[in-house]
Amino acid sequence: MSENDAASDLLRLRKSIDNVDAALIHMLAERFRFTQQVGELKAANGMPSSDPEREKVQIARLRVLAEQANLDPEFAEKFLGFIVAEVIHHHDRIRNGD
Repeated sequence: MSENDAASDLLRLRKSIDNVDAALIHMLAERFRFTQQVGELKAANGMPSSDPEREKVQIARLRVLAEQANLDPEFAEKFLGFIVAEVIHHHDRIRNGD
């Protein structure tokens, strides 16, 4: 493979990565719009910000999906954990009127 071919392939691959990154951002924004509504519902009804049982179910479900997609389940769990922690933080802020 020539250096020009490699550079062209690299550019093509990076463009694909950029497209996936954009899709991820849009999907995360969509997810957070729903979790915002959940936070408002919980706050209005005196429900706790976190739901450990739901989180356990979601982690198990995501690990299966990750395995099916040939993605490291540990990575998927860490990724979900980061998102859930941020959602709980948002729910706490909603509850506190922030």
